[in-house]
Amino acid sequence: MLKEFKDFAMKGNLVDIAVGFVMGAAFNKVVASFTGGIVSPLIGLIFNADFKSLKYVLKEGVANAEGVIEGEVALHWGAFLTNVIDFIIVAFVMFMVVKAVNKMKKPEEPAPPSGPSEIDLLTEIRDSLKK
Repeated sequence: MLKEFKDFAMKGNLVDIAVGFVMGAAFNKVVASFTGGIVSPLIGLIFNADFKSLKYVLKEGVANAEGVIEGEVALHWGAFLTNVIDFIIVAFVMFMVVKAVNKMKKPEEPAPPSGPSEIDLLTEIRDSLKK
């Protein structure tokens, strides 16, 4: 069973997937930084607020002695929308990468048939019948 697991783990496709997963996670951090540092502030200009802090308050909270609001119930739609934008950017870039890799792959040529072709056999039969 250990040998089977080793064979499975060392297959080329599994290693490729693992490398892609790690690169995707690192790329996601870059995209999150781009969205949080560049896209969100630009969109925040439209709403005249910090985009990630936009929320719809369902129940008002009460400020405690330290000034922290407790008991507030809110829908943080700005943070959600930022994450949706992150996802769309990552999905688009991954689509472009897969498209480029598929374009670079050489089309597989069909293996030449072993032995004579049908035409060769038919020609041989025809010639034999002529004799």
